[in-house]
Amino acid sequence: MSANSNETILEVKDLKMHFPYSTGSLWTKKKGFIYAVDGVDLSIKKGETLGLVGESGCGKSTTLRAVAQLYKPTAGSVCLKGQELTTATPAEVMKARKDMQIVFQDPYASLNPRMTTRDIVSEPMRIFTKAKILSLSKTEIDERVEQLMERVGLSRFFKNRYPHEFSGGQRQRIGIARALALKPDLMLCDEPVSALDVSIQSQILNLFKDLQEEFGLTYLFIAHDLAVIQYISNRIAVMYLGVIVELSDSAELYTKPLHPYTQALLSAAPIPDPAIERKRKRIILTGDVPSPDKRRIGCYFYDRCSKRMDKCANSVPKLRDAGGGHQVACYLYHEPA
Repeated sequence: MSANSNETILEVKDLKMHFPYSTGSLWTKKKGFIYAVDGVDLSIKKGETLGLVGESGCGKSTTLRAVAQLYKPTAGSVCLKGQELTTATPAEVMKARKDMQIVFQDPYASLNPRMTTRDIVSEPMRIFTKAKILSLSKTEIDERVEQLMERVGLSRFFKNRYPHEFSGGQRQRIGIARALALKPDLMLCDEPVSALDVSIQSQILNLFKDLQEEFGLTYLFIAHDLAVIQYISNRIAVMYLGVIVELSDSAELYTKPLHPYTQALLSAAPIPDPAIERKRKRIILTGDVPSPDKRRIGCYFYDRCSKRMDKCANSVPKLRDAGGGHQVACYLYHEPA
């Protein structure tokens, strides 16, 4: 789980994803934007797992899809292994996708119900061979399908079965095998265990860690379960309303959270020790999450923060180092620029 290189696999700078919308009648039409992602900076080193955590609707999955170029970013930079993707041609983006694959949240919806497991896992190899990015024979593809199935914990004799014949955990293993088919360097994991039973989640998380150790994989791992993020991640980025508000080493974030939002998140996570749980003070956030269709001129967390100051209302705090590489976007720890 530790990064084994200083090589940066992915670097994201000021990433923005704004979705246009219009409401009302023809005569009273109102136009605007949903600011789903509003300036995200991230970097991930080879062999590292960066966890991205936050409430539902904060922009985690949109960030991942913008990184993968499934959504064309409104602004910003996405650099994969030194190659800028936001200005790349479709052919260049497709070639880059060989090194960047996705494991989706729902292991049933992400698999074609009319395709066998063999077809699902082999599809990336067939597409990239047809595009002349890879050169694999039918025999080589079939052999790799069987090897991948065995590696993710499925019998090769199940390769002619359809997705509905598998359990949820087995279907997610098929999705992982498909993501591994092109031997990527970076895997984008969009809440890959949230749809699974708790008893199966640990098996899939251990599989991710084993695969990382074996193949030197790098993960951008999204989850809303703080225990999952703590277990799988080297570093953790906390997201709120489309921006990163705190970024730190995993152990330090859980022992020394700085941002008021991170503190509230961690206070809501249950601890499996009744004695500690009874003494723990829960931080209750007041107010509702602001609508993402409005431009922010101050701190994104201002409306719900119990520690807000006057300067927070009129100036957006930037993500800055608070010591030891622990970054936080809060005026409690630094003054406005």
